[in-house]
Amino acid sequence: TRMATSRVPLVLLACGSFNPITNQHMRLFELARDHMHSTGQYQVVGGVVSPVSDGYGKQGLVLAKHRVAMAKLALRSSNWVTVDDWESRQPDWTETAVTMRLWYLWGCQAGLEPCQHRAFDEVKSGTPSVEFPPRGDGCRRKRLSGSMNLKLLCGADFLESFKIPGLWQEDHVEEVAGRFGLVCVSRGGLEPERAVHESDTLSAHRRNVFHVREWVSNETSATEVRRALRRDLSVKYLIPDSVIEYIHQHNLYTRDSE
Repeated sequence: TRMATSRVPLVLLACGSFNPITNQHMRLFELARDHMHSTGQYQVVGGVVSPVSDGYGKQGLVLAKHRVAMAKLALRSSNWVTVDDWESRQPDWTETAVTMRLWYLWGCQAGLEPCQHRAFDEVKSGTPSVEFPPRGDGCRRKRLSGSMNLKLLCGADFLESFKIPGLWQEDHVEEVAGRFGLVCVSRGGLEPERAVHESDTLSAHRRNVFHVREWVSNETSATEVRRALRRDLSVKYLIPDSVIEYIHQHNLYTRDSE
C-alpha cells in the first residue's frame, strides 16, 4: 500500500544471553512489530537475535555455539526474525552500542552472513572509513540505506541496567538512545517510564524510546526454564519442542552440567 511505502523501514535488534531462547523472547518481537506498525511511522522489515559471547562470563551460561543453535532452531518458525552469530563469536563481551554500530553500518539484511573484516577495529572505535568494507572482500552484507532505522528491542529490566553505576559509558547511552532508539516491552506499571525519567540522557531522547505494553502477561524467564530443567520438570510450551530436543541431546542445563 501507499501508506506502507511511505513508512521508515525498521530493523529490531535484540542482544542478550538467550540461555536458552524462550517463546517469550520471540513474543517480544511480535509485540514490538505490532506496536511500531501502529505508530503509522514504521515498517518493520526484519528482526535479529544476537546472543552474547562466552566472554560475558555469566554463571550458568552454556557455550555460545549451543545458544546460537537453539535460537536458530526456535526461529525456523519465523519468516522475519533471524539469528546473527557475529557477537557470539567474539572472544570478549561486546558492548551493545558497538554491536548496534556494526549492524547499522553493514547489517540488517536478514539471513546474510555477518561481515568479517580486518577493519572492524574502526567500527569499534566509531570511526569507520567510508570505503569499509571494500568491494570484493567476500562480505555479503549490504549497507543500510540512509532512511533505514535500527532500534534495540528489550524488556523493561534492560532499561533498569542504565542506572547501574559503571555498567554503561555515558556516550554509549547517548548513542543507543539518541542515534538508534529503544523499543521496550513491559508488563505494565510505570517502571520503564520511571527509568527514562531518572536518566538525563534517556529523558532527553524520550521520543526515541518506545514503550510497548504486554497485555497478555507471560512471566516465562530463561532462569525459570533452566531451574525446571535442572529439576527434571517439564518446560513444554515454554520453549519450542526443537529446543527441548536439542537440550536433551546435548545434556544441557542438567544438575550436573550446571
